[in-house]
Amino acid sequence: MKVELAPVQGAAANSPDVETVPLSRSSDDRVMPHMPVDVRSLSLAVLAVLACLVVLKWAAAVLIPLMLGLMLSYALTPLVDRLERWRLPRSIGAAVVLIGIVGSSGSMGFWLSSDAIAVIEALPDAAQKLRESLRTKSGVSARALDKVQQAAAELEQAAEEDAAAKLTRAKGVTRVQVERPRFDIKEYLWTGTLGLIGVIGQATVVGFIAYFMMASGNTFRRKLVKIAGPTLSEKKITVQALDEITQQIQLYLLVQLFTSMLVGIVTWLAYGALGLEHAAVWGVAAGVLNLVPYLGPIVVTAASAMFALMQFGTLEMAAAISATALLIHLVFGYLLTPWLTGRVGRMNPVVIFVGVLAWGWLWGVWGLLLGIPILMVVKSVCDRIDGLEPVGELLGQ
Repeated sequence: MKVELAPVQGAAANSPDVETVPLSRSSDDRVMPHMPVDVRSLSLAVLAVLACLVVLKWAAAVLIPLMLGLMLSYALTPLVDRLERWRLPRSIGAAVVLIGIVGSSGSMGFWLSSDAIAVIEALPDAAQKLRESLRTKSGVSARALDKVQQAAAELEQAAEEDAAAKLTRAKGVTRVQVERPRFDIKEYLWTGTLGLIGVIGQATVVGFIAYFMMASGNTFRRKLVKIAGPTLSEKKITVQALDEITQQIQLYLLVQLFTSMLVGIVTWLAYGALGLEHAAVWGVAAGVLNLVPYLGPIVVTAASAMFALMQFGTLEMAAAISATALLIHLVFGYLLTPWLTGRVGRMNPVVIFVGVLAWGWLWGVWGLLLGIPILMVVKSVCDRIDGLEPVGELLGQ
């Protein structure tokens, strides 16, 4: 609202009895807030975000093991602290905890190895049986499908011959035919071996990062507080942020462990009640893959449905198994887990959903696993830095 006042001359300007009369008034009486936008700052912010995304994508091979090691150290640090209170040095306590985790995981894998191998070997037969059942249900015979496939092959061959004839009529053109390389079992085994060696190497790197982080104790914490700033207030803010990050990540890991155990136990009991073989293996698989949001439940549901089709031979039982898996993951994975995660991290469920999808786009499956803890760290830091409070407010509830 723009108001112009008539100028008052002399002593009348200081008199309290003189009223200022508006000479003109805008026809629009709305008060509009003045929010200047610095184009240069906005452009720099956008460029900084794009640069961060490029670096995160390019350095994924280094950042993913680092983040996994940090997550593992956050999860196991309370156990190392307990051993330290029992007069055991941190270096030895960290080694004992890691060896115990690896040993228990190996023992469980050995206990379930025979059932797991049986399930894996049965999956190709289950897929074949699923295709046959779908063909029978849809009323399309195998002979009709073969006829369609044969007709498509003949059309493709005719098109290739026509193109070859045109090339031969063209002067100075040499026809080149590219042949597909034959399947080489040695190359396949070599590639698979290299992939397995890569996975073992990455797991070893993660283990060493977690070990050194647990063995160092509060060393890096003290260094961060020291370099935070010279004033006591800056050091205090850094300590508060580190405490909040530690608490939220540990609570998040406890929530994930609790819900994954529930999913595994309920899946085991439900599949056992329905008569599905190797229910314990499916329970362990459901509990482990529950740590991978969205993708893990889909894998368990599809695989268990195919196995049920092979075992029972009917689409009805396969549908019952898949419906049971979907119901379990819907209750625990899509309702209970996001609610508990939002309460622990004080974050908006919509932000969690979008953030997990974004990190999954950046880092694939590992991004789905690490997305929520990274968002928690970002929120804790933004809440305590001047100028970044709107980002923390956006991520919060």
